[in-house]
Amino acid sequence: MKARRSLAERLVLGAPWVWLLVFFLIPFLIVVKISLSQAALAQPPYAPVFALGDGWEALEKLKELSLAAYAGLADDWLYAEAYLSSLRLAAVSTAFTLAVAYPLAYAMARASHRWRPILLVLAIAPFWTSFLIRVYAWITILKDEGLLNHALLSLGLISEPLHIFASDEAVVIGIVYSYLPFMVLPLYNAIARQPPDLLEAAADLGASPTAAFWRITAPLSAPGVVAGCLLVFIPAIGEFVIPDLLGGSDTLMIGRTLWIEFFDNRDWPTASAVAVVLLALLVVPMAFYERSQMAETPS
Repeated sequence: MKARRSLAERLVLGAPWVWLLVFFLIPFLIVVKISLSQAALAQPPYAPVFALGDGWEALEKLKELSLAAYAGLADDWLYAEAYLSSLRLAAVSTAFTLAVAYPLAYAMARASHRWRPILLVLAIAPFWTSFLIRVYAWITILKDEGLLNHALLSLGLISEPLHIFASDEAVVIGIVYSYLPFMVLPLYNAIARQPPDLLEAAADLGASPTAAFWRITAPLSAPGVVAGCLLVFIPAIGEFVIPDLLGGSDTLMIGRTLWIEFFDNRDWPTASAVAVVLLALLVVPMAFYERSQMAETPS
């Protein structure tokens, strides 16, 4: 019985590693291999191509791998601009998402237990609709002749339409709306777990509600803030659909650059190199953050 339980435990613990191996590590190694290849007018559009039956010939093909794609990234400032622009838009969008999500999560966590399940359902309700449809809806809202400008003009709040569509501002709005639940749920979990006795004790000691919030609620919700920001910031950097549909011709993000290199220029090695560098820029800071968190956790 003990052996069976031990085997079951090993299977349960090994399943996530198998999943990561099959669906992350192996595809990532394929992307790395393509990034070390050369662009070619062939199918697939790169060389060398390894086949299962190559045998020892595969070792000869390894000599054809090079770092030319990575050298091309260093020579062309366009890719650096795309990275920096993606970081800027993702950071701004994350900050606005946090500003909108924190009051919502706080109100949900402080609501009665009867209303909390309903509020949680409403928070994740946008996920029941196609992501693409939701982004297309913002086109109807933000265009010069869209619903937003029509309403503002009818109310007399503006004299001419606001030019929001096809701009960085529209991209930020789309990201904030699309990724808001990813920020709300970790914040709600962090705030709802806080013992209410702490606020009562702070009030008994003479702390005002504002002081109690900044001294108790805000610090204790910091893990939720960090988790929510990571859940928004990381996918926002590589976002393609939102900047493609809501952004203008001068909106430069790394997701659009990847699309152009893959499907328009058919330069798979360069596109793969861009993807590898992007992953490295994201994983390395996260690894350092995780290491610092583990060091701060008492053993």
